[in-house]
Amino acid sequence: MNIHEHQAKQILKKYGAVVPEGFFALNVEELAVKAKSLKTEKFVLKAQIHAGGRGKAGGVKILNTLEELSTAAKELLGKTLVTHQTGPEGREVKRLYVEESSNIEKEFYLSCLVDRASSKIAFISSDQGGMDIEEVASKTPEKIITTKVEISDEISDTACEDIIKIFNLTDDAKKQAISLIKSIYKMFIGTDANMVEVNPLILTKEKKIICLDAKVNFDSNALFRHPEILELRDLNEEEPTEIEASKHDLAYIKLDGSIGCMVNGAGLAMATMDIIKLYGKEPANFLDVGGGASKEKVSAALKIILSDKNVKGILINIFGGIMRCDVLAQGVVDAAKEINISVPLVVRLAGTNFKEGKKILDNSGLKLISAEDLDDAAKKIVGAIK
Repeated sequence: MNIHEHQAKQILKKYGAVVPEGFFALNVEELAVKAKSLKTEKFVLKAQIHAGGRGKAGGVKILNTLEELSTAAKELLGKTLVTHQTGPEGREVKRLYVEESSNIEKEFYLSCLVDRASSKIAFISSDQGGMDIEEVASKTPEKIITTKVEISDEISDTACEDIIKIFNLTDDAKKQAISLIKSIYKMFIGTDANMVEVNPLILTKEKKIICLDAKVNFDSNALFRHPEILELRDLNEEEPTEIEASKHDLAYIKLDGSIGCMVNGAGLAMATMDIIKLYGKEPANFLDVGGGASKEKVSAALKIILSDKNVKGILINIFGGIMRCDVLAQGVVDAAKEINISVPLVVRLAGTNFKEGKKILDNSGLKLISAEDLDDAAKKIVGAIK
């Protein structure tokens, strides 16, 4: 689960990190009132969306007066920002954040994430932080270092020094950076985070280490342990179909293709998407119905798939293990009659009771296309929409 920058900064601050003073608001009037209490020469106005690249897209502005701040806020609120992470459709700005300005001497990059390959936490650091970090990674990767840390209650001073050595800090600034690493590590473990990114992390002219921007992603499977974090979820920043899918315990991710997919099991879903691409088409979604699918769950899945106007056909690929194919087939038939599906629908069943399931499909009276195996299913759905 993603959260906004202003929320991420408050969590980091709770764990001891230093962040600029700031306030978020949902309207310009509220923002202007809150900004009056900031003790700063200039105001930094930031659009709050779940996407990077805001600076280059005009989503970050530095203003000299409260009047300039109000004018800029009116222009920014409700604007659609298009960045390299939003896609061409962009993201509407529905909340703003204003904070005190900082006297920047040097910008760094710092992040940490779960490294599943090594079962460790990987810290990534660079002395080339800021808006062009992707270009740094592409053209001068030697300026970025990765330090892998064993998972434990605390991180050692030695590991902290390894992480920040590329910053080339001395004296008190170095001590502050080590303290920050310890704060981020404690927050990462304590909140079940997947990723924490601070870009830029800055050294000010006053020799203070400050998190100027922050991005945090949490493990959705662990949110039951953190109701206070779940409360930070902003549904306005999520795909409506993905929100609806979560209500039915469906793992759904919208994509850009034309063939809707309904599959049980993440691995099988990935294989299904791959073979659709092999035969020249693109999947419209990833959708895993899980180990058990009732009529209601299948119906919800089909409705979600069909809500995508780009869908020209649907491929259902089920391997019956825990799930019985006859139960799934009956769910598909009942749901299809209820929804009135107007696009080609190919169904491939294998595993427990697949013969009974195939019989149910064949005798349903519906225009369902039955497939013998996954290869056959992919060929049939691609052929059906040409």
